[in-house]
Amino acid sequence: MEYFALIDNIPIHISDTKKGDTVIFLLHGYLETLYIFTEFAELFSPQYRIISIDLPGHGLSGSNKDINTMEFAAGIVMHVMDQSGIKQAYIAGHSMGGYIAQACIKSDPDRFEGLILLNSTPYADSPEKKADRDREIELIRSAKLISLATLSIPKMYASENLRALDNKIQETIEICEIHDPNGIVACLKGMMAREDCTELLGRMKVPGLFVFGDRDKFISLERASELISRYPHFESAVIPGTGHNSFIEAPDKVHQAVMKFIADNRAKVSPNEDLS
Repeated sequence: MEYFALIDNIPIHISDTKKGDTVIFLLHGYLETLYIFTEFAELFSPQYRIISIDLPGHGLSGSNKDINTMEFAAGIVMHVMDQSGIKQAYIAGHSMGGYIAQACIKSDPDRFEGLILLNSTPYADSPEKKADRDREIELIRSAKLISLATLSIPKMYASENLRALDNKIQETIEICEIHDPNGIVACLKGMMAREDCTELLGRMKVPGLFVFGDRDKFISLERASELISRYPHFESAVIPGTGHNSFIEAPDKVHQAVMKFIADNRAKVSPNEDLS
């Protein structure tokens, strides 16, 4: 079911299956919309309630005028949970969505049963990355958002997957037509301003799962290995033959990793529970 809610005077586009005892909240990445999860969400059985939103500045959702901070977007997620009567959920974020998911954990960790970072890290932007984002802002302000999407979105996939996933790539690029360019700029500013979350992940009590691709052009295998070593309390899955969109490139393997993570988490909470 898709619908809109007015939160902080901003319309938010929401998809909610409405059924299921276990809630998984999915947060998309930069230049994406909730539709990026369409095929992945279908893998979950009816016992899982899947909720996703167009994050502020993307798709059919509204935006702040100047900046969409990660904290602001996290507040939107909390409002959606409150309006939907959800006390606790697993939260999964892809890339930028992972930054927002971490802001949710920082804001109210008791609301979440687990944190799933899909091709995402806890690091703040480096000076070089901020310079890249500044260049993107200038391109967008020059009415070149679609040109930017056409160049950048294919880079999110391993080269050998481009042909097989051409329809999904083209769909993602075409959907960029509905983004508000000013909203995308506000999100870029929000990512540039975000805080480093490395200490947060080190001390948090919420169970965590890393999902990485071994051919990710944005998160090297070396960087992924460093994170896995740094946070041994996190479960991890490195998906072979995938880039920055592992959940699209190998959805079954990512789904299996998520299901194992949830089962392991439940086993720790209720060791005598039959998970079969």
